[in-house]
Amino acid sequence: MKIKRKHSFSALLLPMYLFTILFVFLPIVYMIYISFMTRAEVWGFDTHVTLQNYMRILEPLYLDTFVRSLKLAFTTTVLVILIGYPFGYFMAKLSAKWKARMMMLMMIPFWTSSLVRLNGWVIVFQSNGVLDKILMGLGITTEPLKLLYSYPAVVFGMIYALCPFMILSVYSSVEKMDWSLLEAAVDLGANRRKAFFDITFKMTMPGLLSGVVLTFIPSMGLFFVADILGGSKVVLVGNIIQEQLTKGRNVPFAAALSVILMIMTSLIIALYRKIAGADANISGLG
Repeated sequence: MKIKRKHSFSALLLPMYLFTILFVFLPIVYMIYISFMTRAEVWGFDTHVTLQNYMRILEPLYLDTFVRSLKLAFTTTVLVILIGYPFGYFMAKLSAKWKARMMMLMMIPFWTSSLVRLNGWVIVFQSNGVLDKILMGLGITTEPLKLLYSYPAVVFGMIYALCPFMILSVYSSVEKMDWSLLEAAVDLGANRRKAFFDITFKMTMPGLLSGVVLTFIPSMGLFFVADILGGSKVVLVGNIIQEQLTKGRNVPFAAALSVILMIMTSLIIALYRKIAGADANISGLG
């Protein structure tokens, strides 16, 4: 009986293993393989092994792009935390009716393509656009701000695209909390600020860390946000990869850039797992 159950369980796992091998493992191996090849004259690559693609990444132009991408990811993540954590926290404390309504409002933007939504912000941010007319009509500004194709516009676009992931991650953690622990801390003499940071914040740390990962990693590769709202003034690693594939037709170099980006994101995920594991151990000891 146990053998049959074991075989049936293995059969259920087989599609997952096949999917992972075919659509995750093999493409990654193929990308790494291409990254060591030589660019062909017209398109594709020649099977001549070289390290030149990785050496080229050390050029100041590409190193600066990686640094800018990291800075943008860090800035986006910090602002998303400041906006998304309070939103997710108070959303979890609403009544069941309002939770459902807020969840619906969170899901509605996902029914439309992100490209369409971002192009809608172009209308808002463009010179003499909706935002400029409102600000000038209220007397806050006297001339157009020219926000479109600027760094703040790209940061806003990143926050707009990624903030829901932080909100939902924090909301999930807060909703699972045992509120009696917070009440007990207050009854024992802790003020609400101390009770929040000693209990609530620590118990919602897994959700916060998940939101950080879901925000930091994509913000390094969402090149279409920089394309639409930043024009050519804000260039990320993803933009260079796209340019090498479409205009430069240098597939091996694009693969090498992708491998480095993948290594960076893998390190971030490993750091997240280490912090989350340490946090779980501390909670268990507590």
